Amino acid sequence: MLRLAQIPLLGTWGGREYAGAKPWLLVALALLLCLLLMMSLALGSAAIPLEQIFQALLGGEAESAAWTNIVLKFRLPKTVTAMLAGMALGVSGLLMQTYFRNPLAEPFVLGVSSGASLGVALVVLGAGGAGGLLLGGLSLAGDLLLTAAAGLGAAVTMSLVLLVAARIANGLTLLILGLMFGYLVAALVSLLLYFALPERIQAYINWTFGSFSGVTSAQLPILAAIVTAGLLLAAAQVKALNALLLSEDYARSLGVPMRKTRLGIVLATALLVSAVTAFCGPIAFIGIAVPHICRGLLGSADHRLLLPGTILAGACVALAAGLIAELPGSNLVLPLNVVTALLGAPVVMLVVLRRAQGLA
Repeated sequence: MLRLAQIPLLGTWGGREYAGAKPWLLVALALLLCLLLMMSLALGSAAIPLEQIFQALLGGEAESAAWTNIVLKFRLPKTVTAMLAGMALGVSGLLMQTYFRNPLAEPFVLGVSSGASLGVALVVLGAGGAGGLLLGGLSLAGDLLLTAAAGLGAAVTMSLVLLVAARIANGLTLLILGLMFGYLVAALVSLLLYFALPERIQAYINWTFGSFSGVTSAQLPILAAIVTAGLLLAAAQVKALNALLLSEDYARSLGVPMRKTRLGIVLATALLVSAVTAFCGPIAFIGIAVPHICRGLLGSADHRLLLPGTILAGACVALAAGLIAELPGSNLVLPLNVVTALLGAPVVMLVVLRRAQGLA
């Protein structure tokens, strides 16, 4: 029996041939990430010179005290949050697409995001009296309450998904159950919306737009810890993911422990998606688009390249979306999900068209 370490590098995925791996592009992605990071700190409603940003980051005082506050209290947490969210969504999308062998699979397919949405809907749409007043404003307590509600809803959903994943042996069954659970939760949210007051409906809709700006410096270590744990768990599945590119039966013939691998993939995805949804809202398209961007750029379906590439590309796409949403030089801020849809939808359309041509 072959060992996992003996699995050859796979050159195809989803019927597409890859000319050859380009690992040197990882360096280019890292440099692009550094550039976007600096732009995210420098650009906004008020442009701040780079030397003043470095001065503030190194513990000094910028020429203007307002610049120091803007960089340290607002732009730095927002930038780090965007990077973590992009990494998490990109990797979770890669895991789902590989496990289900479906290029259109996305990180929210297991229903974890729907569970987080239900938690927020119960608080926002069901809050009464003081709760409604608290959520009506943009207070820190209101943000913390929304985050806690989303996190609890995601945690309950994650527990249910893990329980199901431990008991079934078929990936397609898990996919269908996740989709049906998502539809069920969406129906409950729609019912709450139907009976809710207009101002509370608006508060919920604002949350669904997604944002990288709601995470405080105190919350950031929690988000970072959960995302790091999810990424490490995903990295532990790399060899098994390469075997899964062909089929579960092929992977099983190579000695891959499928039950353990399935639980690892589901747990990693659930951790990554629940953390991002709880802290940033349901951010769409990054998870489905970034893995395809990486496969095209790196010219490989090998997860030893794809995983670090997806981490870097996910952070880059999230930072770019955040920059576009902020509209530098303007006080207007676009909904984040509008920008991610404009960036991600063309990628998905291109994937669908290429698959259609391959099947013709």
